[in-house]
Amino acid sequence: MTGAPAVGRRTATLSSVQNAARLLKEFSGTDRELGVTELSRRLGLGKSTVHRLLATLAAERILDHDPVTGTYRLGLVVYELGTNVSAHSDLHEAATPVLEALRNATKETVHIAVLDGRQVVYVERLESPQALRIFGRIGHRNHAHCTSNGKVLLAFLPKDQLDAVLRGWRMERRTPHTITDPAAFRAELERVRARGWAENVNESEIGVASVAAPIRDGTGRVVAAVSVAGPVQRLNGASMRRFASSAVQAGQAISARLGHRPERAAGGGG
Repeated sequence: MTGAPAVGRRTATLSSVQNAARLLKEFSGTDRELGVTELSRRLGLGKSTVHRLLATLAAERILDHDPVTGTYRLGLVVYELGTNVSAHSDLHEAATPVLEALRNATKETVHIAVLDGRQVVYVERLESPQALRIFGRIGHRNHAHCTSNGKVLLAFLPKDQLDAVLRGWRMERRTPHTITDPAAFRAELERVRARGWAENVNESEIGVASVAAPIRDGTGRVVAAVSVAGPVQRLNGASMRRFASSAVQAGQAISARLGHRPERAAGGGG
């Protein structure tokens, strides 16, 4: 008597997992954000069922929900799960020797970060050998608007995605130097795009400075940023420009190892 109900429950559970998997597969490079109605249409499921699936996946941080647009996008947990598969492996393997060379050349802490909504997540890190250095850990998050990594990753978003991120964003003033005015921040991102790197001097934390440059994949899309960070006593003026040049070269080297060829992206936007 107990066997039949168990089979029924097991089948229902597998069906729910299958629907959740089908839903997640609808997100792609061209469909980064999707809503309940569109997903219901694509999956052939009722809106109430899709809404429950989305709510559950969002509660587990597998999806992120934008309360302004009502859409969902893949969350950082998907990236974190992918640390054991090829996508992260490719970035890790491509970055490791370059990151080591960058740390050895600058004697400062170096990072690689990816964008998650309005935050950056540090996925690679090598610490400075110097006694006075910037501490942190892999997996640490920070605000995108006041970090050099975040500025790079925002600056090279497609315009529609950048507009969506900036819409309604009340940027936290972390220090007196943090840019919080939307117009001023857009102007800052324009400067980042024009020169190819970003800086942060006392914007996230007093006494800390950093420079960052983009990392592109084989299609030319900016998928991460590489940065050099240290105390403002060591990152300023001429040293800032020197470290920026080193970060740009590191970003280009990692991009090349990921299959990026600048001539392929000629005429294309970032």
